[in-house]
Amino acid sequence: MQTEVIRAAGGEPNFLFPHPVEFVLAVIFFVTLVVLMKKFVVPAFEQAYAERTAAIEGGLAAAETKQAEADAKLAALDQQLSEARHEAARIREEAREQGATIIAELREQAQAEATRIVDAGKAQIEAERQQAVISLRAEVGSLATGLAGRIVGESLDDEARSSRVVERFLAELEGAN
Repeated sequence: MQTEVIRAAGGEPNFLFPHPVEFVLAVIFFVTLVVLMKKFVVPAFEQAYAERTAAIEGGLAAAETKQAEADAKLAALDQQLSEARHEAARIREEAREQGATIIAELREQAQAEATRIVDAGKAQIEAERQQAVISLRAEVGSLATGLAGRIVGESLDDEARSSRVVERFLAELEGAN
């Protein structure tokens, strides 16, 4: 009966249904192949998969560790950079203060030098004025003595007499002013 089902209406074998012996042999071969695959191939794949998973997880852990180290180094470098900036600002401020101090000292020195020069100039002018007064007195004295001698009609060559005449003449001039 089974043979009849396998055969088509015209008596030829149906190619859609395999021969029962071939079917049984295919099932046995398939089951044997599945068992062999489960016994030898699948464990090798499982081991390779586990190794690869472990390598990837180890690589990720190492990468996370390196990233944490890099972040720590970056934070340290940022801290050092911040400290360097603060130090540079402090040094600039000290330089400004020193510059202002130096400028103030130089101004004081310049003011003192200017005062000294003005005082020296005033002293020199006073000395020259005194010298001019003395020179004028001598000249006025000699002129007054000569003029008085002509007016009086006698010579006033005596030093004491001429000195008295000059002093009297200058006193009269100062009294008039």
